[in-house]
Amino acid sequence: MIKKILTPFQKFVRIESFSGILLIISTLVALIWANSQYGDSYQSIWQYKLGFTSPHFELNKPLILWINDGLMAIFFFLIGLEIKREFLIGELNSIKKLAFPLFGALGGIWFLFYFFLH
Repeated sequence: MIKKILTPFQKFVRIESFSGILLIISTLVALIWANSQYGDSYQSIWQYKLGFTSPHFELNKPLILWINDGLMAIFFFLIGLEIKREFLIGELNSIKKLAFPLFGALGGIWFLFYFFLH
């Protein structure tokens, strides 16, 4: 019985696009929830205090700060490691392969600077 439930889930988790699918689903759920009649409960979750306390130290911050300051730092660190791996041994290991994404990134930076910060 348990195997019938777990096997499809295990197959789904092994798919490389699992993280993207999960991100899209969670984004849609958050958008619908935040813009529904239960939007106040959505906002109150972000303000929920989370942390730890000891006799000499207390660290209690809202959930949104833990995500913005902590988890996003870890996320961008992992993205940096992935980009480094692609430069060293992956698909971007030569100038010829790197040229198109590099010019696309530079064009995106120029676009943002020129139209939004200029």
